[in-house]
Amino acid sequence: MAARSMASLSLTFGLVSIPVNVYSATESKDAVSFHLLHKGCGSRLKQQYVCLREDVVVERDQMVKGYEFDKGRYVIFEPDELKALEDSARHTVDIVAFLPVGTVDPIFYEKAYYLGPDKRGAKPYSLLAEAMRKTGMCALATWVWKGKQYMVQIRPAGGGLVLQQLYYANEIREIADLHIEQMEVAPAELKLAEQLIGQNAVEGYDPGAYEDEEKKRILAAIDKKIAGKKITVSEETPRSAGAEVIDLMGALRASLARKRPEAGKAAAPAERKGAKRAAAPSPVPARSRRAAKK
Repeated sequence: MAARSMASLSLTFGLVSIPVNVYSATESKDAVSFHLLHKGCGSRLKQQYVCLREDVVVERDQMVKGYEFDKGRYVIFEPDELKALEDSARHTVDIVAFLPVGTVDPIFYEKAYYLGPDKRGAKPYSLLAEAMRKTGMCALATWVWKGKQYMVQIRPAGGGLVLQQLYYANEIREIADLHIEQMEVAPAELKLAEQLIGQNAVEGYDPGAYEDEEKKRILAAIDKKIAGKKITVSEETPRSAGAEVIDLMGALRASLARKRPEAGKAAAPAERKGAKRAAAPSPVPARSRRAAKK
């Protein structure tokens, strides 16, 4: 299925304006979710909005949006006013500087988007992408989106351009606030740790080599529950994390002696379809996981 653009913008580069389309670069794969049910009949529950003053349920057609400018005091915005605020924003991504690729700490990375050329934008788009590839540079730009101005990084990748939203400095917590205790490291310990790192080193990250093992474990347990079996804690499941390592050198040597585990195989392109399963003892008929998510 062809990708759908979520916005049309202009990428400004000096006096050059490049019409581009914005596409989401990522797709969230949610964790296994459990719904709240009525214990008596097993039916789904729904959330409702309740007026705190009148203690009545408020329907969506009776809701408006407001900004709290003082404690308990709001200024109300009508839908057309909210639309006017959004429409008045600049629909441009303005490049303000260029810097070497890799100089932005990944902790500042937020959401990523793909940029694709719009009509009549292919030539300047290709020129900018190729120039950044040749120089080993990426761009720093500003982008106003949904009521917030973002600092963004634009970098060449896979024959195109990636727009990476960046956090501002005041949105990043300081690691110094953790007050991490600095411990003396013995040379022998350091040498073994370096050997262990080298033994498990890879040339690069292959995302297709890994899959969500925890999700697979939970889904397998759900299948057992649907089949009417009771879920119990495995004896192999560790009861607590963060146990103190008494013999650090022994643990390092044992780790080096272990055979390096192979990376997991790539995840299957599609989940199993809802095969028929035995009904679980429940107030309501059991359904497949796929149906239950609807």
